[in-house]
Amino acid sequence: MPETYIEYTFTINPIQPGTDILLAELGAIGFESFVETDTGLLAYIQKEEYQEGILNAVQILSSEAFEVAFTTKEIAQRNWNAEWEQNFKPIKVDGTCVVRAPFHKMSEVPYEIIIEPKMSFGTGHHETTFMMLQYILENEWKNKTVLDMGCGTAVLAILAEKRGAIRLDAIDIDTWCVENSQENVERNNCSHISVALGDATVLSNTPTYDTIIANINRNILLADMATYYQCLQPNGELYLSGFYKEDLPLIQDCCNKLGLTFVENKEQTNWIAAKFVN
Repeated sequence: MPETYIEYTFTINPIQPGTDILLAELGAIGFESFVETDTGLLAYIQKEEYQEGILNAVQILSSEAFEVAFTTKEIAQRNWNAEWEQNFKPIKVDGTCVVRAPFHKMSEVPYEIIIEPKMSFGTGHHETTFMMLQYILENEWKNKTVLDMGCGTAVLAILAEKRGAIRLDAIDIDTWCVENSQENVERNNCSHISVALGDATVLSNTPTYDTIIANINRNILLADMATYYQCLQPNGELYLSGFYKEDLPLIQDCCNKLGLTFVENKEQTNWIAAKFVN
């Protein structure tokens, strides 16, 4: 018999970083699949894993900074791969990079990345991922050591290796993302990427990386910026995304206080990606 799931439909205001925070908290208590929507998040947990009061540990639900409402219903197990296959189209970045699924036709471009995202974040469709891919295409990565923080599907690390990086650490707090990243690393025949589970606390406090990529959200970036700075080699580059235009001054101020210099930023539909140097 197919497994039965409980589907939670969450509406969140403000939607970011609320969605990212809620997704992380739900993942920590047993929810195993997520779909982002225009108003929030669909979240799924097996009925046998559900227990009364399971959401009591979800802190964002009692936060005064967010308005979160939800409804629930039971559903039969979905064929997740079939669902995203119906909607996932290849992404072309600046005519030189294509991100596609295994079932799409090959593309004649310098950089082709095959991603099977499942429920992980990072197919190139989201503006923040797209802009970070642009930065990787526009800048030098040959012989660089790289940290991809909050790697999602590892799409950014994969492109960085294809562009010449020689040692890359891809880290995420979500077990599903770590497993999916490893699958994608192998699928793209990458040999220099190490995938690990964790947050900024697993990072070394010595200068380790020539370049750091962090596509997360404003609050996590601000909280972990000093750690990124400690890990960054002199003259290293830091690429940040996952925040809105109105958050850029906060990000700049935080980086400036650490001694990082703002170089430039990109913008798509109010989302920002920015480059800093040490």
